[in-house]
Amino acid sequence: MIVRLSAVVSLAFGLTPVVAQQIYDIWATTWDRSQLFTYTNLSPNPINFVSPGAIGQADITIEETPLAQSMVGYGASLTDSSALILNNLKNQNANTYWSILNTLFDPTDGADAAGFSYLRVPLGASDFSASVYSFDDVSGDTSLANFNINKAPSYLFSVISDIASINPYLKIHILPWSPPGWMKDSGTMLGGNFLSTYTSVYANYLLKCLQGFQSHGISVYAIGIQNEPENSNPSYPTCIITASQEAQIGEALRTLMNDNGFSSVRIIGYEHNWDDAAGYPVQLMDDASSDFAGVAFHCYAGNFTQQDSFHNAFPSKEIYFTECSGVYGSDWWSDIKWYMENIFIGSVTHSSKNGLMWNLALDGNGQPMLPGTTSCGTPCRPVVQINSDGSYVYHQEFYAMAQAGKAILPRDVNGPFGQRLHLTIGGALAQGLIATAFVTGRVNPSDWQRYSLVVLNWDDRPDGTWNPTPIQTTIEFRDMQATYTFPVGVTTLWWYAPSTSLNGTEAQEENQDGGRERGQKQSHEKQKQKPFTAWVHADINGERQRPIEMVFQ
Repeated sequence: MIVRLSAVVSLAFGLTPVVAQQIYDIWATTWDRSQLFTYTNLSPNPINFVSPGAIGQADITIEETPLAQSMVGYGASLTDSSALILNNLKNQNANTYWSILNTLFDPTDGADAAGFSYLRVPLGASDFSASVYSFDDVSGDTSLANFNINKAPSYLFSVISDIASINPYLKIHILPWSPPGWMKDSGTMLGGNFLSTYTSVYANYLLKCLQGFQSHGISVYAIGIQNEPENSNPSYPTCIITASQEAQIGEALRTLMNDNGFSSVRIIGYEHNWDDAAGYPVQLMDDASSDFAGVAFHCYAGNFTQQDSFHNAFPSKEIYFTECSGVYGSDWWSDIKWYMENIFIGSVTHSSKNGLMWNLALDGNGQPMLPGTTSCGTPCRPVVQINSDGSYVYHQEFYAMAQAGKAILPRDVNGPFGQRLHLTIGGALAQGLIATAFVTGRVNPSDWQRYSLVVLNWDDRPDGTWNPTPIQTTIEFRDMQATYTFPVGVTTLWWYAPSTSLNGTEAQEENQDGGRERGQKQSHEKQKQKPFTAWVHADINGERQRPIEMVFQ
């Protein structure tokens, strides 16, 4: 057997190493659906990073410092209706049920799955529930003696548990669509205004919600005070809660959480549209900054760039994007472009740590909904449509999120999620691409990090008429250059590189605060003291193999 190793073996002999990055793994979803989250392994002909030459029609330059926000995952809301649809499928055909859940939520590196890792769950009824209910509907029960978390349907908790059994990184974000009706001036959960008299009672109510989920074995990542607090609609659970009221509730809740074993759970405020990013959420932080981890935005009014108004005012606070819904009858490719531009590239580029769609699962008519609600005049489209006969369809929301999610999932078991990198796009056809980049760290810091790109080529009318045009693009990384032609659609690709230089040039690392942690001399000393891992490419009996990781001293 003849085994031929690449030049990295020179490290073992103390020679100047030549370590080149290569792109082997690509996922693509194209405008014509000829590829739908389709994986391509480029072995034995990977894309090599080589000495820079002329740039392509577009040119993407990756900047490794300063690092931007760490990501926490993509996903959707598990409403009562979504849980019912999934539970019915489980009873009808368990194999199909588990297949869908695995496709949606399996986070295994390289798996043929989206790896959704963030689930938003309404507390009590929403517009996608069978009936209107809270967890304590006994009027005037300020002691909450009648609070009962099991007023939520049992299948809600069982489906969450099933999803968590697939994805150990799953983050659960809970929040109400309305307080109990007796805490409002309307006397009902259907619209109205919150009464400040019940601030401490409502804080206790939310604490009991946390404890209720805990009693079902469900750990909560974050809790909100009120979904869309500037919206009152008498056809489904909604409530006006002012920024000052939400601040007071958050302050009381934070104390209760800290005193009852929930100090690590985040309180996320606002949960409403982009258009008021400079208003409500800024006032909320002015009033109660220490009690809230950050705020969340929705897509129904305004523009993703307005997230900057909040970020610039409170740069240390977290930003989340937690709701947007498609509707049946819209154009598939137009939706993909919109989602990538505004949410999975746009919102993320403007500091969001996640990106969520609305209902995870519904039927082909956007049902079941709360009887009488007017919230979806045109039926809302779920991420996955599940029909009464057990057939199913993954919609455009799935493909947009799946493409984005591949770039941020942990490379190692229990490893970190990706962290956003800055990039610039130049070249004659720069306007045809938008993109975002990430670096994913490793459990063993000496292992090579994964670098990922998510690229939308939306150059489908370059001359004003329909003519989808692939764009030859150069990718600039660490003074090396790779070339790839991006089809019209969404492409996700990645490569590996050491976290510090191995070739005797600059070996400094920059932390998130911009400080230099170690210099060239320290880096050389570290290499001498510890073995390190490198990707090695081999020819076995003349056949090119996939790269493997080897440890060098």
